[in-house]
Amino acid sequence: MKTKTDYKSILIEINILTIAIAIIAVAVYFFLVPSHTSISSMSGLGIVLSNFVPLPLSVITMILNVVLLIIGFFTCGKEFGLKTVYTSVMLPVFLGIFENIFPNTGSITDSQELDVLCYILVVSVGLSILFNRNASSGGLDIVAKIINKYFHMELGKAMSLSGMCVALSAALVYDKKTVVLSVLGTYFNGIVLDHFIFDHNIKRRVCIITKKEEELRQFIVRDLHSGATIYEAIGAYNMEKRNEIITIVDKGEYQKLMKYINQEDPEAFITVYTVSDMRYLPKK
Repeated sequence: MKTKTDYKSILIEINILTIAIAIIAVAVYFFLVPSHTSISSMSGLGIVLSNFVPLPLSVITMILNVVLLIIGFFTCGKEFGLKTVYTSVMLPVFLGIFENIFPNTGSITDSQELDVLCYILVVSVGLSILFNRNASSGGLDIVAKIINKYFHMELGKAMSLSGMCVALSAALVYDKKTVVLSVLGTYFNGIVLDHFIFDHNIKRRVCIITKKEEELRQFIVRDLHSGATIYEAIGAYNMEKRNEIITIVDKGEYQKLMKYINQEDPEAFITVYTVSDMRYLPKK
């Protein structure tokens, strides 16, 4: 049976990705380029290379992204999606548009430090949209995936490592102040992304001992549409047997769960752990 293609949803998705890439392009062209810094992106590396290669930033970025896309297809295979291809191509396209409409654009803030700060804030908005749509801007994300696959380094650390290498490339062209700003910008950019983007993916492991065990189980399964595991626990003080309900929830589900428990059983015993990685082991 053929699945009907939802063209409306595809069109909406393309529009959202396009808006996100446009925001990132604005951050690069109007803040990163005037600052002359090289902050954890292929565009940052392109700014450095533009001092050696007589090509516009948009063309250099396109070449870098296409090369990385080809490498990514051969190394990462199916992990590579159409969204990454689309965003990798559209970023230099938007940069090319800005180069033609706003040629020789100088610093809007007249301050290298403020340009770096504005870049971090604006680019984080675009990247947050992409990550929430399960997409990326390509570039260093591809490098990070390759490092993660072949060197077994955590994806976050791989992104930080590749970003810092790009930042240090500013030493080939610019003065010490620009190099320091590139490194600091890369560091703070990572902090902003971790806080506003990756924290949304962090889940919580909640362990609950309550008198209203059945009601809580029903709430988790029916209202939160989540799963739970029940273990028998024995108190060390009086050796009383009680059941402990364990569930893993995201940020929104956690707030709903805590509100429910506070209303139904304020005396429930609760322990909470942060979960940053979950996986199912393949069957042998």
